[in-house]
Amino acid sequence: MSVLLLLISALVLIYLGAAGSTAAAVLVVAALAGWALDGFGLISLVCGGALLGLSLVLVLPGRWRRELVSRPMLGFVRGRLPKLSATESEALKAGTVDWDGELFSGQPDWQRLLDTAPATLSSEEQAFLDGPVEALCGMLDDWAITQEHYDLPQPVWQFIRDNGFFGLLIPKEQGGKGFSHTAHSEIVMKLSTRSVSAAVTVMVPNSLGPGELLMHYGTDEQQQHYLPRLAGGEEIPCFALTSPVAGSDAGAIPDLGVVCRGQWQGEEVLGLKVTWNKRYITLAPVATLIGLAIKVYDPDKLLGGGVDIGVTCVLVPRETAGVNVGARHLPMNTVFMNGPTWGNEVFIPMSQVIGGQAMLGKGWTMLLECLSIGRSVSLPALGTGAGKLAGLATGSYALVREQFGRTISQFEGVQEALEPIAGYTFMMDAARLLTVGMLDRGVKPSVPSALLKFRNTDLMRVVINHAMDVVAGRAVISGPRNFLASGYQAVPIGITVEGANILTRSLMVFGQGAIRCHPFIVQEIEAAGLENRDQAVAALDGVFYRHLAHTARNGLRAWLGALTSGRLEAVPAAGGIERYYRQLSRFSAAFALLTDVSLLTLGGALKARQRLSGRMADCLVQLYYASAVIKQWHEEGYAAEQRPLVEWCLQSCLRDLQLAMHRLILNFPVKSLRWPLRLLLFPLGAVGHKGPGDKLGGEVAASIVRDTPLRLRVARGCYLNTEPDDALGRVLNAYRLANETRPLRERLHTAIREREHDEPEAIDMLLGHQYAELVEWGCARGVVKPEEREGLLEALRALYDVIRVDAFDADGLRELAEATEGKRQVVARPADTTP
Repeated sequence: MSVLLLLISALVLIYLGAAGSTAAAVLVVAALAGWALDGFGLISLVCGGALLGLSLVLVLPGRWRRELVSRPMLGFVRGRLPKLSATESEALKAGTVDWDGELFSGQPDWQRLLDTAPATLSSEEQAFLDGPVEALCGMLDDWAITQEHYDLPQPVWQFIRDNGFFGLLIPKEQGGKGFSHTAHSEIVMKLSTRSVSAAVTVMVPNSLGPGELLMHYGTDEQQQHYLPRLAGGEEIPCFALTSPVAGSDAGAIPDLGVVCRGQWQGEEVLGLKVTWNKRYITLAPVATLIGLAIKVYDPDKLLGGGVDIGVTCVLVPRETAGVNVGARHLPMNTVFMNGPTWGNEVFIPMSQVIGGQAMLGKGWTMLLECLSIGRSVSLPALGTGAGKLAGLATGSYALVREQFGRTISQFEGVQEALEPIAGYTFMMDAARLLTVGMLDRGVKPSVPSALLKFRNTDLMRVVINHAMDVVAGRAVISGPRNFLASGYQAVPIGITVEGANILTRSLMVFGQGAIRCHPFIVQEIEAAGLENRDQAVAALDGVFYRHLAHTARNGLRAWLGALTSGRLEAVPAAGGIERYYRQLSRFSAAFALLTDVSLLTLGGALKARQRLSGRMADCLVQLYYASAVIKQWHEEGYAAEQRPLVEWCLQSCLRDLQLAMHRLILNFPVKSLRWPLRLLLFPLGAVGHKGPGDKLGGEVAASIVRDTPLRLRVARGCYLNTEPDDALGRVLNAYRLANETRPLRERLHTAIREREHDEPEAIDMLLGHQYAELVEWGCARGVVKPEEREGLLEALRALYDVIRVDAFDADGLRELAEATEGKRQVVARPADTTP
């Protein structure tokens, strides 16, 4: 009985997370009670005493635990913890932890999530969106940009400069707008719904680039000189990281700078002789200020230290002798300026090192911190914008496109495609807002930025593909009428740049998060790395047993949560979504346990287990996006009309989370742990989360079809144009007219079906473009009143026009091909001389 009471007490204490002294007192009381119930028998005293002694040694800090357990444990811990390279160590120091840390803890504080400041816009930022951003969108003709000019028109470039689009984040005192990251995200998102090329042109100088780096690390002189020039568009910046061989791995870049003395503006100064060969650099063809990531070496030890200084960020003016820029890449029919840049032994002074000479070798940390900021904004905003545009245009098209006598939005097959368009767009938007809200609170979210980039761009691909399926032939014919082609062609760009999604998912998200966001691992790595053994033992003793209790508590919570559907978890009551909170808490505990089990059993080999790491990233993504949906719904006052979308998102996240976790366990690298993990985390089987049903799916599909405020909420932030000669405006105009004339058109169709059988059948033979004859037939029979005639004609004309596609005559295509070939030759020729 003493052993049983001790075990039960231990489990309760673990579940409650009781402190050491409290736990010790409870265990002693439990042992005494057990011995009394056993009549103080010898076996009970021996077994219970042994278990109690072991428990007290583990629970209470002191010399006995340190010498008997911690000292022998040090060697094991050193052997199991992952070994970190210098680059990985720098990565861990960069960025901060926020809600991602709560999810890794296994016991997320949901109230903390709800209480955090949301992403908001100031009145000045909203005015900028309503004014200059709207005006810029109205200037953009994406077909002309991509097929005729191969560039933004000069008036557009000038408007961008004149209205401060290149200095959105630069402080006002240095000539910029001083906007929030939320404003930056909203601006890029709206522009992307009009032209990806324009959105990229604006977003790059405001994300990872010289401006961002100068604001955080530049010397006073650098900031005073460059920031006003960047904000006003006097300088066009680019930042070159990617090399042909090393890709974006800053630890492997071959580009170098050698410390030496040289001439600069007529004086001999200490500086760097820089050699580089970069590609895929956005804005490089037009940049006047080139930021570079290079490795610096000091072979002559002019700096008085070692030879290998490390990764460094420098600024090279375009006019510097030996700089090569101007050639262009053409990324997937988007024509934002992008191209290679190279130089051989180009001399720059130390004053061109970002942050000055003191920042030599600190470029990797600078890049990581700024990348976590820029990556949270740029491509996630593009992905969300693509979803909003696809939802608005495709939902509208599905209503106005009729087949077999009814709108295609009524077909269940079409609804199956509309459903994820609406749901995933809502989900992307929520995750975007959660993350930029972190940025505005001063968080540098390295892990959320990585998962947001890869997931939003992946969902962008899913949404656009579904939209293409619905719009079908109308979407595959290129021309100025096509409202989906530009987004469809841009999908691979989002997937591959700023960290290819394959590597981001399988290496970065969980690889960094498992250590960076874990409540104890970093402390244990630091303890194990101490050279003095006594100090290492003491440091390990202070954290290791808390880690053990943490792991045991998460395992117990995950098991009980699976058995009870999380009913033991304390969660907020607002919104009537308690069951979702409980399931997410259960899966968070399971995720935290799997993190510990993976680190314990695989150690440093975890880096090579990229399937495992990818599936753990999938689990974290679903936990994060579900959290974001809950947070956003909370901020919007639990709007009742949004409930179907919210429930669809949460059910989808839980389904995908369950699937990813179950597959992970079935394929866990240590085979002997597969069954124990299944019994612990899925004792009743991987059941319970089947995703949204057909009824809920139909409601979600209807959210982007019906003319309700919810439709505009899903599309919020999208540029709206209702001009009938515009690609999107043509669809929205037809949508408006279809809704306004629905009763009249139904009356006309009813009259056609119910006409006398001996009437001429010519009405059945009218083609789509013969809508005027159809209206005249209705007027002649009194079905259409005289005052309704013009409105009906306008609507039918728009409904036919919206399904038309572009067609080019042979001469026109030949001229276009000749013009295109000439431009490509001009663009390609300089690149042939690239090293």
